[in-house]
Amino acid sequence: MRITKIEPQKNKNRLNIFIDDKFALSLDDEVAYKYKLELDMEIDDDFIEKILIAEEEKKAINYALRLLSIRPRSEKEIRDALKRRGYNENIIENTINLCKEKDYINDRKFAETFIRDKINFSKYGPERIKYELKLKGISDDIINRVLRINRDEQYEMALELGKKRLRLYRDDSKDAKYRKLNNFLQRKGYSYDVISKVLKELL
Repeated sequence: MRITKIEPQKNKNRLNIFIDDKFALSLDDEVAYKYKLELDMEIDDDFIEKILIAEEEKKAINYALRLLSIRPRSEKEIRDALKRRGYNENIIENTINLCKEKDYINDRKFAETFIRDKINFSKYGPERIKYELKLKGISDDIINRVLRINRDEQYEMALELGKKRLRLYRDDSKDAKYRKLNNFLQRKGYSYDVISKVLKELL
């Protein structure tokens, strides 16, 4: 078999490859460059198989990088996204390893950013943060090292939230306020001790 034509697509960075005067495959130009594809090059089925695998790996990497450009993601999030796209385990593993080598995937940095955002913007307590990090595949070891909110900080955060929330319950009975505020702070992820102290302070 022989490459008889290589033409660029309208889509930048992609090429159409013709073998024996028939369209055979579409490739990323980096893959074509890596395998030094050129006119009149003689190829066989094994070589084509290598090219196709390289093309799939390139697509997987591009997809992972596109997801990471939107927002930081954990290793598990990227792995799950690649699985949903139907990539095989070898390609997924290679993609994950490359992203980790380049520090595009770093679960500790991800956890630090996630914690900072959830504290500053969502006002989550440590229990809710820990739960969500576990859902994203972050290990207990990383969580324990980076999730450091002392009891006084928890209390101040929960008290501020409680004061604001009580305004919504101003027409409720004291028992209803107590129940609703307790449930709200639980959903936000604060500990029983902190919630009890806040309820005592406000009600």
